[in-house]
Amino acid sequence: MEKAGYIQRNGCRAFDSDGILHEVIEVHIQGLRYAIRVAGLAGAITGRVFVQIEELTHKWNYYLGSTCGLAQVSVSGRALNINLFNDGSFTVSLGALRTIMYGKDKYAFIMKIPDQSVQLSKMKRLSQDQVQISAMV
Repeated sequence: MEKAGYIQRNGCRAFDSDGILHEVIEVHIQGLRYAIRVAGLAGAITGRVFVQIEELTHKWNYYLGSTCGLAQVSVSGRALNINLFNDGSFTVSLGALRTIMYGKDKYAFIMKIPDQSVQLSKMKRLSQDQVQISAMV
């Protein structure tokens, strides 16, 4: 896995489309800035629910935009997996995320989860007698 960005809590508050102010955690992935609502993130950490990853823009104030992805705690319970709709999958350690939420650390690194299809194609080797057949689904 390779480093793709970082997540930080700096006391940022952002307005949603209804004009309601929310405390958010900034997510910086591959040069783009996103936000996770703190209340939603707390719910995602305690249970197996999804939290929205939203665009974050700054024009005099911070504003939340459209939903760009979803995040959920991993099956093992040790990481928060982030799935951006067009940009792939990422992960951040849940221990590091908790220290950010409770103010002990300022940021944690986000790692890119390698694409599974690329890994599988590298692992599979065909012998001389085998033929690879592709199928449309």
